[in-house]
Amino acid sequence: MKIPAPKYTRDFYPEEMRRREWIEAAWVDASRAAGFLPWDGPIFETLELYKRKSGNEIVEQLFNLASKGSQELAVRPEMTPSLARMIANRQASLPRPIKWYTIGRMCRYERGQRGRLREFWQWNVDLLGVDGPIADAEVMSVAVDGLERLGLTADDVALRINSRSLLSALLTSLGIAPDQHARVYGVTDKKGKVAQPELEKLYAQIGLSQETLTQILDLMNSQSIDDVRSFASRRSDEQVAKEIAKLEELFSHLASLEKGPYCQFDIGIVRGLAYYTGPVFEIFDRKGELRAVCGGGRYDQLMETMGGQAMPACGFGMGDVVLGELLNERKLAPPSDSPLDYYLIPMGDERLADVLSLTQRFRKGGKKVDYSPKAGNLSKMLKKASETGVKSVILVGGEEWTRGQVKIRDMQSREEREVSITDLV
Repeated sequence: MKIPAPKYTRDFYPEEMRRREWIEAAWVDASRAAGFLPWDGPIFETLELYKRKSGNEIVEQLFNLASKGSQELAVRPEMTPSLARMIANRQASLPRPIKWYTIGRMCRYERGQRGRLREFWQWNVDLLGVDGPIADAEVMSVAVDGLERLGLTADDVALRINSRSLLSALLTSLGIAPDQHARVYGVTDKKGKVAQPELEKLYAQIGLSQETLTQILDLMNSQSIDDVRSFASRRSDEQVAKEIAKLEELFSHLASLEKGPYCQFDIGIVRGLAYYTGPVFEIFDRKGELRAVCGGGRYDQLMETMGGQAMPACGFGMGDVVLGELLNERKLAPPSDSPLDYYLIPMGDERLADVLSLTQRFRKGGKKVDYSPKAGNLSKMLKKASETGVKSVILVGGEEWTRGQVKIRDMQSREEREVSITDLV
């Protein structure tokens, strides 16, 4: 009986692996181009680390395990807690700003569905030590750069932006106590995911007055920053005005970074995690058929929560599952170029040692080379070479070898030419 892969995971055969490497290469290129440095951490952490960031309820979403010692451990579901732990341990010695990125395997114990699996690869980009909208613009810009390197454009995806600090100021201006803000955020996060009557019902369950409920529903109809400004102008709230100015500055920076066509204000973007403190964002496909491709925001208080010193911080995570769905929808795929420069075929068993010697000389010279491990029927070996996608085959042996030459066959034109071995390597 054949054994399948665990539920809601994937096997990566060479073709799928080539696609994953293509995605990861785009992520690396975008990160390095913006001056972010690579880092990594353990595949499992102490369970306490995740509880400290997200509360005890996170346990139900983890693959947690007991170590052979007394510690409770968990396979990492995200990288931000590890990032905060590592920075806290060397915070005083790290140069500012801290611009780090990582690409790693994550696991979450949840029911699989389209765009969501129990195992996935995620790109994280974080910028710490820089306050103000310019840092938020930097990480958002890098996220879009990574997508552009895969062939996606502003016609394919939208960068939807809001601000938790602006929303908090607005709720306060409506007389909603700060200890109720989290419940409002939780309902607002469902905007666009449930029908409007259901959304209104959920707001009503918070226990607000009818007048306040009406005002929130009015606020949530805002389609632009100007709509929010108009709503706020009825209250002349100074803090709201400051937060609007910060958000407009963020949009201005993104325009300067040539990301304007991607950007749109969306008051329904609040992100589910409690630690976000300022601008938040998610990237969605324009057709609205998929889950968020990417999400992130500002989290200025996390370092203190994780045992470090206060430090402004912002970042994002982008998983490969939803992104893969989007790339499939847009028919975007990695180039089909052969991974090999040459394929060597011995024209007799006595030439196998020469094939191995030539192969190693090519490889030392930076060429990608494979070979037939035995001599045999030439047409069959050429067919095998063709299956690799290689453009040129080198035939080692025959009369040419006695003259210090080999035949090179072009696999597309079928033309052959003799070349001196010394000219090849």
